[in-house]
Amino acid sequence: MGAARQNVSFAGPSGRTVHGYLAVPPAGVGPGVLVIQEWWGLTRHIAELTDRLAAEGFLALAPDLYGGTVTHDRDAAARMKRELPPERAAEELTAAVSYLLAHPGAVGDAIGVTGFCMGGGLALQLAAREGDRVAAVVPFYGLPGDPDYDYRGLTAHVLGHFGEQDASLPAAVVDEAAIRIGEATDRRPEIHFYPAGHAFMNDEKTPSSYDPLQAAIAWRRTLTFLWAHLG
Repeated sequence: MGAARQNVSFAGPSGRTVHGYLAVPPAGVGPGVLVIQEWWGLTRHIAELTDRLAAEGFLALAPDLYGGTVTHDRDAAARMKRELPPERAAEELTAAVSYLLAHPGAVGDAIGVTGFCMGGGLALQLAAREGDRVAAVVPFYGLPGDPDYDYRGLTAHVLGHFGEQDASLPAAVVDEAAIRIGEATDRRPEIHFYPAGHAFMNDEKTPSSYDPLQAAIAWRRTLTFLWAHLG
């Protein structure tokens, strides 16, 4: 176990304090983007992605859903994810949206959301709950656990990144989710499959899956997409 990267706190549900990692763009102001963690927690990898978004001009926040703990052990990560109450995660992410929108450096009345693995599914669910407060959502190799998830309420533009060699998320499952989003909303998701495995963006925990070329392509597409819908 390790400690999460934290530098801000804000009010969460039932008076509970939520912590997170905030990165401010060089100009001090920019569109807000929420970065949702993998099941490992708010790791160096997630904090560095948050920093990279800020360097590109976004006000980026990674909320800490595990309350300060990170792990690089698969069994521990599975347990931590299992023990995270879905209702609490939803409430804390909603509080994070409110925090970002109220931040003096925030530009605009809607934010972008991106998430990785577990965070990808949470990002889509958050966008469906928050409606017009989320203008763009970018899941990386993650979908809601319920294959019949109801995406009504989602008004955000959707860009998805998935690995062709990801056994945990076969292309047919991703395609079905995209169809469900299209049927439930007026959005047609932009989905990209990469010749890579699961977590191909993660250069920290899974070097065997990390693919620097595909990661760079996905990242460039993400930046272009976020600026198109938040700029």
